[in-house]
Amino acid sequence: MSDGAAGTLHDDWPAPDEAQADETNASDEAFEAPGTRRSGTAGRKTTKAAKDAKATKGGATRNAMTEGADATLEGRAQPRPARKTTARSQLPRASRSTTPDYRIAEQPAFVLHSYPYRETSLIIDVLSRDHGRVALVAKGAKRPHSALRGVLQTFQPLALSWTGKGEVRTLTGAEWVGGMLPLTGDALLCGFYVNELLVKFIAREDPHPELFRHYVVTLTRLAHDEPPVQVLRSFERVLLREAGYALALNRTVSRKTVVAEGRYVFDPERGVREASDEWPVQWPVLSGQTLLDMEEDDYHRPQTVAQSKALMRFLLNNYLGGTPLATRQILIDLQNL
Repeated sequence: MSDGAAGTLHDDWPAPDEAQADETNASDEAFEAPGTRRSGTAGRKTTKAAKDAKATKGGATRNAMTEGADATLEGRAQPRPARKTTARSQLPRASRSTTPDYRIAEQPAFVLHSYPYRETSLIIDVLSRDHGRVALVAKGAKRPHSALRGVLQTFQPLALSWTGKGEVRTLTGAEWVGGMLPLTGDALLCGFYVNELLVKFIAREDPHPELFRHYVVTLTRLAHDEPPVQVLRSFERVLLREAGYALALNRTVSRKTVVAEGRYVFDPERGVREASDEWPVQWPVLSGQTLLDMEEDDYHRPQTVAQSKALMRFLLNNYLGGTPLATRQILIDLQNL
């Protein structure tokens, strides 16, 4: 409250001295009734003392009332403090889930491998487009009337949904997309070989969209009975490149261009080198024409077919640390590689 308002309020109340004088006069008139006399000096002093005390008390009471009214009005005159606005109230409300990868819906994927889990469930290893390899538990998939029983098939495009944040997620939905021919005969064995390579070389939770696209192309080519040698060599090269093993076949480690008439070896740690007696004997010797054909994905020459098979067999075995591939052994027995 302003000083002017406080002064006005004080003017409305009588000053303490004036109030005391008015109270004293009123008391004298009340004690002096008409036709009566005051008795003695002691009585007058006692009466006067009582009047003074009463007047003093009345003035103090009025002063207290005045100060209380001033404080009350001053408190009402002050504006209320503005509500504090925090940064949190200014920001848009965030969604409850801050980790959207914990709930995945209708992700394009293929089943690479599956094995039993407990009595009625399966663990499936899938290759997804945006999340790479993922392990999922399909609860109840082994039950006779389970809707998942006929859906979770290899080499078929699926739309999978899952949830969870552990190493093995929980499958919540699976839908067959269709649109691809099934693999049969030798093409089916080649498909299992490709799936085994993916399981061996690609780490989980490591997305490879380009490899996923090439996997679809590979299955399509196998389903249309294209030569398995050319289809598998092409896939193996893409797989090794995506896994971090660069395969530049048209130039040597010394940056020289590969020529068709030249003789070369492949260093698994560095790349193409010119052939000489100083290199390990287990490194396959290749013609320059073979390397150039592989770079162009051309396998129509018989020499290219034979040498590319030896090269890829050597590289895969080296990068896997000697771990054998079950499906490859079957294919070798059938002379498809």
